[in-house]
Amino acid sequence: MKHFVFSALLLGASTFCDAQSRSLFNGKDLTGWHMDVPDLEKDSSLRIPFIVRNGMLVSLGSPGGHLITDAKHRNYRLEVEYRFAGKPGNCGVLVHASAPRVLYGMFPKSMEVQLMHKNAGDFWCIGEDIRVDSMEVYRGPEANWGVVDGKERRVRNRTDGSEKPLGEWNRMVVECLGDKVRVWVNGDLVNDGYGCTVKEGSIALQAEGAEVEFRKVAVTPIKKLTAIKK
Repeated sequence: MKHFVFSALLLGASTFCDAQSRSLFNGKDLTGWHMDVPDLEKDSSLRIPFIVRNGMLVSLGSPGGHLITDAKHRNYRLEVEYRFAGKPGNCGVLVHASAPRVLYGMFPKSMEVQLMHKNAGDFWCIGEDIRVDSMEVYRGPEANWGVVDGKERRVRNRTDGSEKPLGEWNRMVVECLGDKVRVWVNGDLVNDGYGCTVKEGSIALQAEGAEVEFRKVAVTPIKKLTAIKK
């Protein structure tokens, strides 16, 4: 628990972001991204689940799949501003995404940061793994841990009430620094992982059932690292 408390005091202090924030979305089209939507390969008449609408990037929720950055990223701070456009539901931001369709024939190998309503900030391990303090509290019995189907892949977030009311914009910051992944939701440190089994990869947004609007998806490279004691 000392690691979690110490990290909560280090927002903006544990790292130095030399470069300016760069938007991954130009507000006009999906340049810099590519889609992986398995059902579209079977039926090209299905709607495309990722669109640009009123200057926002929108995940329509179905058919299920991912919108993935062409570029890979390492040591960065990702800032996402999002809201559920209608009924609340499921969605996610994936960091360190690599091999496609390693889970359920759809999810790329990655570390998912959950956007699901009332669960924002949970980690879901998809072929990769991570640790947090008090692991059995937030992941269950160690014998059940794993990164494949049938194993306990979820690492629950540590706060309640960090999300804004439905219809309002939420701000999520995901800091990926070495083998650490930290998540803030509306300024609250909600998850603090370390020992991640992957340190770089693409960034991806999900279509997973609910319509979600994104008005900001921006990344700031982290150039200087400082030692952080656990």
